[in-house]
Amino acid sequence: MIRRRAVLAAGLCAPVAAHAQNRRKPPGFYEGGRIKERAVQFASGDVSLSGTLLLPLISELQYVPGVVLVAGSGPTDRNGNNALVLERIDLLKEVAELLARHGIASLRYDKRGIGQSTLRPRNSLAAEEAFFAWDNFVADVEAAHTELLRHNEIKPYATALLGHSEGGLLALAAARSLGKRVHALVLAATPGRKLDEIVRAQVERNAPAMRGPVDSAIAAILAKGRVPAGLPRELDLLFPPYAGPFLQKLLSFDPAAVLAAIPTACLLLQGGADRQVVPMGDVQPLIDALRTRGAPGEAIVLPQVSHNLKLVTTPGDPGLAGPLAPAAADALVKWLAPALGA
Repeated sequence: MIRRRAVLAAGLCAPVAAHAQNRRKPPGFYEGGRIKERAVQFASGDVSLSGTLLLPLISELQYVPGVVLVAGSGPTDRNGNNALVLERIDLLKEVAELLARHGIASLRYDKRGIGQSTLRPRNSLAAEEAFFAWDNFVADVEAAHTELLRHNEIKPYATALLGHSEGGLLALAAARSLGKRVHALVLAATPGRKLDEIVRAQVERNAPAMRGPVDSAIAAILAKGRVPAGLPRELDLLFPPYAGPFLQKLLSFDPAAVLAAIPTACLLLQGGADRQVVPMGDVQPLIDALRTRGAPGEAIVLPQVSHNLKLVTTPGDPGLAGPLAPAAADALVKWLAPALGA
């Protein structure tokens, strides 16, 4: 059953008691208050990904649920910070710390080409296209889930994927492949329409003069998997030359159809003040998909909350900096903790 609601405030869930387990403390731990942090490095094909495993201290006594956090678009690191954005966002870091305070471990990682993960190749366009292929990013999510389960503090029967924005699309694709190995899915600020429709709508709202070149670029990418030459320089960030194969699959990916076919419990977490994934037009297809399934699902729309799940205080506030919005934190924990038995 699905409940669509606007959340202004919600209480936190109390932890559920579990059987204690005697554990030997593994090496590489850094204790700080009620949370433990461990640096991890794992392979995804021929790429090395670096990340952070954050565990609640209770993991010394009992197994705990675990969540893979999947970053959004662009050069975004494990903490949710984008090199192209001047303000510090820290969305994924704040989510990880929130979950750890409520008995849930998390693994977040630098995307391929970013931070301490394998950097992008520079020897040829073909090498860059292969490195940044859509299927590789999906495989990175799957590899992160495998790495999460490698740590003996994690309950193998209580794991989830949490994707933000484009990361939600990657989480959906990975959940389809992982099947019953994933037990819950959180899609935060994730679009429900195909990205080619959303990109066109964004350009129409913000830069209508670019609509013609954007339409031509999308048509070429969908047809041939290559970014056409000669685009206006204003479109370089939207259509990098090496991103053709990635964009071909991203722009045609149908998130609502994929969600409808996944029998995994799912939470849709959406900011009411999101300017990138606009409620309700961009989100409604996912809500409709939840209604067609037999699996548990809930859609929560948060008033005055931005794309990055931060509180929006004024009409011009982009909602980039600052702590996680209290309503977003409460809604996430209230749904995810019982879903994973935390």
